[in-house]
Amino acid sequence: MPLSPVFHILGMLLSLLAGAMIIPAGVDFVLGYEDWTAFLAASAITLFFGFGLLLSTRIRADEHLGLRQAFLLTNLAWVLIGIFGGLRLMLANTGMGLTYSNFESMSGITTTGSTIIPVIETMSPGVLVWRALLQWLGGIGIIVMALAVLPMLSIGGMQLFKTESYETPDKVVPRAAELAGGISFVYGGLTVIWTIMLYSAGLPIFDAVTHAMTTLATGGFSTRTDSIGAFNNAYVEWVVVMGMIVGSLPFAHYLAITRGGWGRLTRDPQVRWFLVLLLAIAILITWQLSFSHGKPLAESIRLAVFNTVSMMTGTGYGNADFGAWGGSATVLLFVCMFIGGCAGSTTCGIKMFRLQVLASTAKIQLSRLLRPHAVVVAYYNKRPVPETVMDAVMGFFYLYVLCFVFIAALLGLTGLDLVTALSGAATAISNVGPGLGDTIGPAGNFETVPMMAKWVLCAGMIVGRLELFTVLVMLAPGFWRR
Repeated sequence: MPLSPVFHILGMLLSLLAGAMIIPAGVDFVLGYEDWTAFLAASAITLFFGFGLLLSTRIRADEHLGLRQAFLLTNLAWVLIGIFGGLRLMLANTGMGLTYSNFESMSGITTTGSTIIPVIETMSPGVLVWRALLQWLGGIGIIVMALAVLPMLSIGGMQLFKTESYETPDKVVPRAAELAGGISFVYGGLTVIWTIMLYSAGLPIFDAVTHAMTTLATGGFSTRTDSIGAFNNAYVEWVVVMGMIVGSLPFAHYLAITRGGWGRLTRDPQVRWFLVLLLAIAILITWQLSFSHGKPLAESIRLAVFNTVSMMTGTGYGNADFGAWGGSATVLLFVCMFIGGCAGSTTCGIKMFRLQVLASTAKIQLSRLLRPHAVVVAYYNKRPVPETVMDAVMGFFYLYVLCFVFIAALLGLTGLDLVTALSGAATAISNVGPGLGDTIGPAGNFETVPMMAKWVLCAGMIVGRLELFTVLVMLAPGFWRR
């Protein structure tokens, strides 16, 4: 497997990351914080490695990125960006060592939103900007990967979204490059719009910018220890709710809207399923808060909608400790962690289209029990679903559950209690952020979990973010054979 194209592209990505580090360095320099030098040092180290890879490798004009190279590039890109993204946190006066800085950076680039910082307000503005920027960049990377890479690699049924013009893995890089420009325009435009809306709703400009970035990325990093709840502003919360929903819908439709294609968004069945399921769960939790806990109806609606959207989209923002809402509400929000948003968005989780395919598969099996000789075909978006897609979705679902159980077992072996281990595995593999229990619940953070548990969670974040198969295929011996 020729590695020169892989390392050349990795060099470009690391060089871009080094350039991005100048932004938080400038913020700290302008505001008079001495830690700006740590960003410059981290940028120089990252640029050294990135530029070194660029100079030592090259891509010939007739050289294409093959199937195995695409897998390797995708894995190395996320891992290396996560590692180098944590350099600044480790070099500065933040008290973070290798484990802590790597955890925070990996949580950022995978848009998970879990944090090990006990009091976020003690961090410099540059650190807060860098955390938000990591999630914002991770959001762009996730969208490009979902629209260009995963369909070409036939990961977890994503071949449903393969376009006719790009049917082979050799087209991965050109396809990604083509999409990146359009996505950057739409993504950046939406970020500006939400910045203005949050500022108009009452947030300071610094908080408005950082929260707009992490809202559209469905990341969940905040500039406050108490997350969005620290602002105690209902208008801000509703603006954030709209932003999380926008980040959870397919960005391909937003690109189509810029070209006049408004109808695609409303006709997409996964969008309709997502919104209907979101509404149904929010109504159930509203009923629980209003009738069982005696909260006013308006407050119940606000709390239920915000936390349902936050958990289901994998953003992980909080405006209340939902762990204290009782069994039924907590269980519903725990289930929301696994659902996720739509394919081609910034969210993780199982995703709506897979749930639709699974429902169609179950319907077919029931029909065959009643009529064994009948020919029943599953449909998605009024088109027949190929058997290969159904098999891929079933395999993904099986592997998703297996990985969840395996990560929970590993966390249990590190000494975590049952609730913390289960919710920690769920929040890592679904890239949500907060878990359940006193330690990692909505009112806690991951600082006190054992060191080994932090590394297990980092691995879970990567596996979940890269849709399981992308990582696990590299463990197969056949991947490395000629």
